[in-house]
Amino acid sequence: MTSAILQAIWIKSARGGPMVAVDAAELVADRGIVGNANQCGKRQVTVIEEEVWNDLMQRMDATLPPSARRANLMVRGVRLEETRGRILQIGSCRIEIFGETDPCHQMDEALPGLKNAMIPHWAGGVFGKVVNDGKITVGDNVSWAADAPATP
Repeated sequence: MTSAILQAIWIKSARGGPMVAVDAAELVADRGIVGNANQCGKRQVTVIEEEVWNDLMQRMDATLPPSARRANLMVRGVRLEETRGRILQIGSCRIEIFGETDPCHQMDEALPGLKNAMIPHWAGGVFGKVVNDGKITVGDNVSWAADAPATP
């Protein structure tokens, strides 16, 4: 069995701005990713699965880079569907998952039909809140924490 890992990190400095790939990022509890436009609230970090993205591209006969999804993190080897309330551990950082990231009109701008293709099975990924400060790096191990969520 292969271990689950963090495959990519993207930061956008402004809403609607470009997604910039980085090798590492600082996370701040109850705030989000340092330098990212989404701060505070419950949607501090968005996460997609590499396997789901690759499947979408194969089914749609397309080759869009995963950054087109506009998520902050891409993981491999861990399922995100139906994980609301769970804690995703990436390296030493923990992210409480609050729900599914609904695909928006920008997906159809990137590839017609992509928005609807992402609706089933949480294919658009998940969003969550940073539980503890720390640094994440591409290649970090990813797992589900066994304990209860950090917030009620």
